[in-house]
Amino acid sequence: MSDDPLRVVICWHMHQPDYREPLTGEWLAPWTYLHGLKDYSDMAAHLENAPESVRAVVNLTPLLLEQIADYAQRIEAWLDSGTEPGDPLLAALLASELPDDREARRALLDRCLHANEQHMIERFPAYARLATITREALASPVGPDYLTDRHLSDLVTWYHLAWLGEIVRRQDERIRPLLEKGEDFSLDDRRQLVEVIGEILSGIEDRYEKLAADGRIELSTSPYAHPMLPLLLDFGSAREPRPEVTLPACERYPGGAERAAWQLERARNYCEENLGEVPKGCWPSEGGVSAATLRLIGEQGFTWAASGQAVLHHSLEAETPDSDALHRPYRLEGTGPACFFRDDELSDRIGFVYNDWHADDAVDDLVARLERIAAEGGSGRVVPIILDGENPWEHYPHNGIHFVPALYSALTDHPRLHLTTFSEALADPAVEVMTLPQLVAGSWVYGDFGTWIGDPDKNRAWDLLCAAKAVCDRRLPKVSDADRRTAIERQLAVCESSDWFWWFGDYNPENVVAEFDRLYRGQLKALYTLLDETPPADLEQEVSHGHGRPELGGTMRRGSE
Repeated sequence: MSDDPLRVVICWHMHQPDYREPLTGEWLAPWTYLHGLKDYSDMAAHLENAPESVRAVVNLTPLLLEQIADYAQRIEAWLDSGTEPGDPLLAALLASELPDDREARRALLDRCLHANEQHMIERFPAYARLATITREALASPVGPDYLTDRHLSDLVTWYHLAWLGEIVRRQDERIRPLLEKGEDFSLDDRRQLVEVIGEILSGIEDRYEKLAADGRIELSTSPYAHPMLPLLLDFGSAREPRPEVTLPACERYPGGAERAAWQLERARNYCEENLGEVPKGCWPSEGGVSAATLRLIGEQGFTWAASGQAVLHHSLEAETPDSDALHRPYRLEGTGPACFFRDDELSDRIGFVYNDWHADDAVDDLVARLERIAAEGGSGRVVPIILDGENPWEHYPHNGIHFVPALYSALTDHPRLHLTTFSEALADPAVEVMTLPQLVAGSWVYGDFGTWIGDPDKNRAWDLLCAAKAVCDRRLPKVSDADRRTAIERQLAVCESSDWFWWFGDYNPENVVAEFDRLYRGQLKALYTLLDETPPADLEQEVSHGHGRPELGGTMRRGSE
């Protein structure tokens, strides 16, 4: 056993696709601001309250930060001058008149049930009673007609109270009276809640920027709109880990190399302009890498990237890598950015196992596993724990408030474990960057791209995007107005987001697939409109129909099957 401490890097990656209707600016789904209230806020607070020696990597996508800033600005204008925020769920909090249109009312009632049943609804008896009545009403075509405005107003208020970060809910003196009141919320009550919401969202970017400036975290980023870079570069990369995969009819994404470079360059520019620095690291969307992808990431100035354990497994052409092989940074053929590989076992235990454990038991289990790793290998090793920073916590009691701080404290207090960041690890003379003779393309999910390509529905979505890109390539050179060109290029980037392809497939839940199907086709239609082209009739047809029940609703996946 080496006396060298085991370096542990915890990387939280956070992103959302663009939920706005691009031509009107109306929000079509509320997930960005809801996760902002609950998860981006709490995760910042855990780091702010942690011991000063705690270090972590936080990966934020520019498209996510743009949306949060947009919400914050709209809420400020709403409170100052009454300008509607463009989100029907948020607007219902301060509406003088709630919708009387049957479908709009039904949609609002249904939206207010989209929360974890155990930890976000049943936890609050008043909310649970409203939810029970609402479900019974929604089971009938006319049931919602019998629910009063007071019922709907209280339900909307409780929905937002449940989506608040745990630390805000416990510490903000404006929130406690609302929780105690429990019902018949007045317009003043709801305005106060909106003020809190606006403050939370407006402070998120500044809080992470300050944590980085204080040396508490390393900020990294992903390509601007979170596209799957290897597939933009070459659909054929999907056949490296799965030779039998069926590719889209279009065979190759037109001009993919230029688009991949644009996405990376736009991300770097955004971070420099808005966060005050250019990140050293890039978490390629979903850990998606290929040899060409790593070269491009290096050409864009990034010094490190990260991917999944199965990618290393495939690339080494060996059995599952042991600790000494897995817990090392690598360079492909000795050049380009260093690449770290996610420890699936440890990362997935946080994402999928510990949520129903007592926090102390969960932390003890994770520390014991790290102690075994520390005892079994040589010096200079780095253990990457990489996972979604927003979606696990609704499955934890109290949004993870017991687990996350206990984890930070246990790791920073341990004599054999050293919390660090990827950049700090690379600067450590004891950490040797190994040479990887080849890289088999893949992602952190199973080490392949099956979550984004190969399924008939996913392939059809790619064919729709390829067709739109071909029109864009033909029309964009004729656009002389600079602002319009910028809008078109940005809209194309939004359509390239990996999130749309994640959700297509019959193994996902029907209601979520339907929502993302509408969103994706709407984004493509908007691209055609910006190009002064009539959207094709194909975009009126649904891409996918889900009927599955994946683990934790499908928002997260395990790294290994």
